[in-house]
Amino acid sequence: MASFLEPPRLRIGEDSEEERRATWLELFYDLVFVVAVSQLAHYLHDHVSLSGVLGFVALFIPVWWSWIGTTFYANRFDSDDVAHRLLTAVQMLAIAGLAVNVHHGLGESCTGFALSYALGRVVLVIEYVRAGWHIPTARPLTNRYATGFAIAAILWAISAFVPSPWRFVFWTLGLIIDFATPISARKLQLELPPHSSHLPERFGLFTMIVLGEAVVAVVDGVSEQNWDILTVIAAVFGLCIAFSLWWVYFDNLGGTPIQRARTEGRIAIFNVWLYTHLPLVMGIAATGVAVELVLLSKPAIALPDTVRWLLCASVALCYLGLGILHRVGVIRYCKIRTKFRLGAVPIILAIAFFGKGLLPVAVIGLVAVVCAMQVVQDLSQSRPTTRLVDPEI
Repeated sequence: MASFLEPPRLRIGEDSEEERRATWLELFYDLVFVVAVSQLAHYLHDHVSLSGVLGFVALFIPVWWSWIGTTFYANRFDSDDVAHRLLTAVQMLAIAGLAVNVHHGLGESCTGFALSYALGRVVLVIEYVRAGWHIPTARPLTNRYATGFAIAAILWAISAFVPSPWRFVFWTLGLIIDFATPISARKLQLELPPHSSHLPERFGLFTMIVLGEAVVAVVDGVSEQNWDILTVIAAVFGLCIAFSLWWVYFDNLGGTPIQRARTEGRIAIFNVWLYTHLPLVMGIAATGVAVELVLLSKPAIALPDTVRWLLCASVALCYLGLGILHRVGVIRYCKIRTKFRLGAVPIILAIAFFGKGLLPVAVIGLVAVVCAMQVVQDLSQSRPTTRLVDPEI
């Protein structure tokens, strides 16, 4: 039962050994992002071209950053009172507005998209002002965040009334300020580092959302086709790709970047962990779209170039992100796994480059084999837990 009025409290004072799980409100909040990611996927599905991919990226970033803002606030200052629940409900309304306006978010619906994003930032500013009011020790950080996010919200609100292309200049400036605000508060973040078990779980849940979209894409692709043996085999390969990405990500997920930031004062490692998740989840979401397009292609005719490149580039982006995370040690630090992740990138891109004329099942099959080899490598390299801290592993 929620308290009527419970001031925000600092949640990072708990020992990192103490497990902290996502709340029911956080899980409910994530549901609106399931819809938003689905709409983004539909946008890319309908715009398979270079300009379409760039549009997908431009629309994906504000959606993802909206989730990041609320997640980091809840990680540090979560409370379960009526005021916080109502503010979260308004944020869900803002994200729903983003989702509704995604399809024409760079055209006729850009005003609604911009105002929805601005509304979400305004609510976040209110949350931080409220937290700073009740927690004096956190006030330097909350004031910095509230100021930066408020400036970004103003720029986005102004953009709604500015004609193109200047509208998108305001969007870009707003996002630069949004992204730069946490980076500029490195010392303040070290004083109030996030909870080391709660935050990785939240990132894992968002990754699960985009992986779920990949699974839905397989089901949709098969359901819209006749039951052809080649299509069924291609669907199995599509599920293998999603399963492989799940395996190599979640088998290596942990609170290492937060613990290192706390013990070594290296906030840069933490920021790499944070920002590298953006291309990773975008790549997973785009992979789901590409798999569906592969399944919808005529099984006995060569896969179209645009679909082949979308599939291979998306999966390659995923492994590039995973390789960076391994290399800097923000997920399980491992030189061998770094080489395998990064080594998969040129191999998959070679499939795109030399795969012209291949059937859909052949292209997706080759990509699935590369993904499966990542899992095989992880299994063959498994070591007892006590060996995981060895930097030479």
